[in-house]
Amino acid sequence: MILAAGFGKRLRPLTDEKPKALVPVCGRPIIDYTLSHLKRIGIRNVVVNLHYRGDELRKYLERKDDLKIICSDERHELLDTGGAVVKAMANFGSNPFLVINCDIIWLNGVKDTLLCMAEQWDDSRHDALLLVHPTVSARGYRGLGDFFMSSCGGLTRRRESEVAPFIFCGVQILHPRLFTGCPNGRFSLNSLYDRAEKNLRLSGLRHDGMWLHLSQKEDLLVVESALNAL
Repeated sequence: MILAAGFGKRLRPLTDEKPKALVPVCGRPIIDYTLSHLKRIGIRNVVVNLHYRGDELRKYLERKDDLKIICSDERHELLDTGGAVVKAMANFGSNPFLVINCDIIWLNGVKDTLLCMAEQWDDSRHDALLLVHPTVSARGYRGLGDFFMSSCGGLTRRRESEVAPFIFCGVQILHPRLFTGCPNGRFSLNSLYDRAEKNLRLSGLRHDGMWLHLSQKEDLLVVESALNAL
């Protein structure tokens, strides 16, 4: 699932007339970078949630005839990340599934990042596996980090007064059991990460490639410069 329903307010004016997922980066809509990663490893069934300027995004995705894309329509009620996944849950069956934010670009390291995540997944000890990146080398990121990671990969969320060495990259594998007892309606996946952390079932995989975050319009130049330099 690709999370693409946000307004992209911090990207204005780039999002005044198009949804965030269609903001061009080096001439390509940003969502295309994620779709290319998925196709590269053989994934063809993708759910994309819609809200702001949803008709435009739907029409664009309908032209992707090499993928089976299901649009999860949130135009009447924006559900946040957790509610969005719950609404689309029937599409995932009983197996773990990928959830990816639409406003990121990553480049693989030594091996394909998504395949590394699949290899790292351990059903006996994971409810959520998050891709994390060192805070100091995250392009376009200005925050204090999200998590500490143990030697065995367990994640602990930073407290308000702390600076954490890893940022969550917006790429994750989740198991349907993580959503047991969740309400319908709006809520954030953060509440489920906290539950998984409490149960020692939240882990991370350190990304060894490049990670780029398009959060504000000023980031576009940084992101495009990094890609053009390759």
